[in-house]
This record gives sequence, C-alpha cells and structure tokens, in this order.
Amino acid sequence: MKILKAFKWLYPGMWVKRWILLSVFGIIMISMGFVVMLLEQNPKSKLYATIIIILGIVTVVTGIKRIIKSFITVFLPEREGELVDRVYLKRVLERGPRIAVIGGGTGLSTMLHGLKEYTSNITAIVTVADDGGSSGRLRKDFDMLPPGDIRNCLVALADAEPLMGKLFQFRFEDGGDLKGHSFGNLFIAAMTKVAGSFDAAIKESSKVLAIRGSVVPSTLDKAVLVAEHADGLETVGESNVCKANSPVARMRLRPSNCQATDEAIEAIRKADAIVLGPGSLYTSIMPNLLVGNIYREVVSSKAIKVYVCNVMTQKGESDGYKASDHLRAIIDHTAPGIVDYCVVNTAKISDEMQNKYKGEYSYPVTADIENLKRLKVKPIEAHIISTKDYVRHDSVRLAKIIVDLVASLKKEKG
Repeated sequence: MKILKAFKWLYPGMWVKRWILLSVFGIIMISMGFVVMLLEQNPKSKLYATIIIILGIVTVVTGIKRIIKSFITVFLPEREGELVDRVYLKRVLERGPRIAVIGGGTGLSTMLHGLKEYTSNITAIVTVADDGGSSGRLRKDFDMLPPGDIRNCLVALADAEPLMGKLFQFRFEDGGDLKGHSFGNLFIAAMTKVAGSFDAAIKESSKVLAIRGSVVPSTLDKAVLVAEHADGLETVGESNVCKANSPVARMRLRPSNCQATDEAIEAIRKADAIVLGPGSLYTSIMPNLLVGNIYREVVSSKAIKVYVCNVMTQKGESDGYKASDHLRAIIDHTAPGIVDYCVVNTAKISDEMQNKYKGEYSYPVTADIENLKRLKVKPIEAHIISTKDYVRHDSVRLAKIIVDLVASLKKEKG
C-alpha cells in the first residue's frame, strides 16, 4: 500500500516527475564522470570527466531545487520568498539564550514581543489568578482557569500571520452574552473542552499561532489571590486588591498549597536568565512567586535573575512606591537572592503624559539607585520606555538590555 502511495508522485500534472528525472540524470552524469576519472589515465579524458561531474552536480542541484519549489508553491504559495529567511531565522533563534519570564498582564506580553526577536528559547510562566473581565466570567461560567494573560502571551510570541494575532485579540463589543469577551479567550475555553485540559489547550493554541517559545501557567490549581492590608482589611480576588483604601501589607494564595507546573519548574532550572516582570507588582508577579516552590527554585538557580521595575505606580497597589519599594516587597514575600539585577527607567516622562496619568492617580516610579544597592542588587539604569500613546516599556530596548546582559556575563565566565 505504501509503495502505491509513493507512485502517486508520478501522476500527470504533479510537476515533480521531470525534476526527479533531471536529478537522476545528474547523478548518472556524476557517476560516469568518476568512473572515467578512475579508469582513464589520459589527462584530456580526465578533464572531460571533471566537466561531466560539474555539469552533473549542477543538474542535481537544479532538479532538487525545482522539486522543493514545487512543494513550496503548493503549501506556501504567497510566502515562497520568505521561506529561506524564515528557516535561517529559526536556526539563529534556536541558538539564543534560554530565558524564563515570570509575570502576567500587558507588561509581560510587551517584553515578549522584543525577546522573540533574539531567541526562541523563551518560556513565559504566567499567572492564573485573574478573576476580572472576560477571564473572570469564563472562570466562573466554565469552572476553568482564566485564559486572558495566557492569551496575551501567546499572541506576543506568535509567528503566524498577523491576522491570527488580531483575531485572538478581537473583543466583542456587542452580542449579549458575548459582549466583553475576546475571541482568544473563547477559543482557549473551547479548546479546553476539546483537548480535555487547560494545559493541553494552551499547547494546541500554541501550534495554531506557531509561537516562538512556550507559554505555561504557573499552576493548574484554581488559585485565589488574597491581600492583607495595612488597616487589617482582607480582600479576596485579584480584581479587588486595588479597590481597598489601605496599602497592601501581605499577599497569599488560597489554597496555600498550590502546586507549580512541571514545565514552570523545568524552565527555571534550565534558564540562562530569569526575568521577573514587568507587570503589576502584587497581582501579576507576586501570584507566580507564591505558587509552590517557584521562588525557592528562582533563588537557588545559577541563572541571571533580573527584575524589570514598573515605570508608573498603580493606584491601590503601589501608591507612592519607589523602585526599591517594589523590590523590597518581592524580597519580603520570598527571600534575599531572588534578584541580581534591577532594570529601572531613567528617561524623563513629559509633563503632558504625566498629567494624563494623574487622573488615574498614577505617577512615575522614582529610580532610587542607592536604596537598590543597599538591597544588594545591581541597578541597570536605562531609557526603557515608549510614550507614543501610553507610558509603556519599550519592548525592543528592554529585550536588548536583557540579551546583552546574558551575553556579557557568559563572555566573562567563558
């Protein structure tokens, strides 16, 4: 049966037979040339044999090239010109550093956009403590883990057509029950039912988007984020943390024994660099570090450990925080040694942009370098922001800082 299937390539109209025959003819020419070279002693005959061998090689290369082109025009008719570039890029990215990025929210996905241009050895370890918006509704209605932050990271690492990314990020603005839901969240919810589990759904969605790297949840347990505030008030749920009128004193997860995924632990252990953030301090970064033994794995890792500090404070979460306050909160919830380097923004934010954020009670984070040094962390001062529409981390600049840091330290060691 397999032999019969092989003969289908010889059917009329396949545009393959002629090139197969050309390649075979070229092989025969090469073989004849070598036979002449071995049997004849006449220099003139050897010259002719050499010419025949060269022509045979050209014929084989032409035949193989045409066969490959026949396949490409069928499977990638509109992207033929990209193939060589894509293959080359894939090989280069496969040799990039192994980076484990821990966090969630828009900050993490922004950085992933930049990192994927340097390496495909990226593992995004993403929080699943979200309980607001579309993710919260799906979590409640289908008793599943929230897909929102996962979706953002998948799209950020996508190597598929840009239209696929836009489709996954499309949000329904009307339609009754569909209103407010993003297509990507609904897709992951449906894939969870089809594939049988949330982690399997992420893997299948990764294939659809052809992502560079991998995205894994920090836990598969249905974790609920609990905040203890300075006034003794306790808020339950990620979306309620910033609604309290008192600063956060302590964060914890419910249940307290949430187990980290094997993929997350493996990524941390194999990493050349571990990056915390950027993202909301208490609701994006902290939930991952509180899962199982994740923070202990980070502390014990020999990888470079980098914390990317937020550039703006967040109302109800980090009001009045300087860079050292962000870092101190992480250390207090985990252990000393969890961060080696802290990337802080030193570029000035325009008065116009600051006024825009004052309405949200959000202000630039002060880079208090000396206090960071007292926490035994090496500060990296840089211009890392983009202020086109909002104050955001610049994905290209940030990724270059991290990759260059890994490369320079590897060079020193090696």
